[in-house]
Amino acid sequence: MKISLKRINDNYLFETVNERGNIVLLDNKSDAEPKGSSPMDLILRGIAGCSSIDVVMILKKQQHELEDLQVEVEGFREDGAIPNVFNKIHLNFIFKGEVPAAKVERAVKLSMDKYCSVSKMLEKAATISYSIELNSEKIL
Repeated sequence: MKISLKRINDNYLFETVNERGNIVLLDNKSDAEPKGSSPMDLILRGIAGCSSIDVVMILKKQQHELEDLQVEVEGFREDGAIPNVFNKIHLNFIFKGEVPAAKVERAVKLSMDKYCSVSKMLEKAATISYSIELNSEKIL
């Protein structure tokens, strides 16, 4: 895996490109009008994406198709700490579809406890928790 970064303005805007040519803009959130995500935003996006890929893969293997999956991620940092790393991360998985609640819960648990490389890496620095909603009902 390889990423290239290039500064593209005279402030904090950078363009990152992976080996497949996908582009993601990085910026400083304190900039007046940021044009990209902050590096810490990308970490939260990464855990949401990693766990979602796992969950969809697990449910597909079990012949379950979702109508929709959304994940809301919130990262908490200690005020004034340097470096200001996440010490808590919470993911709220929101599912829609005709999938048994037990299957959804098991898929999320497998992802978060075993398969998601991002969450396994981040759990060394932060407490990670999650909740689950299925068809507008909280199941965990």
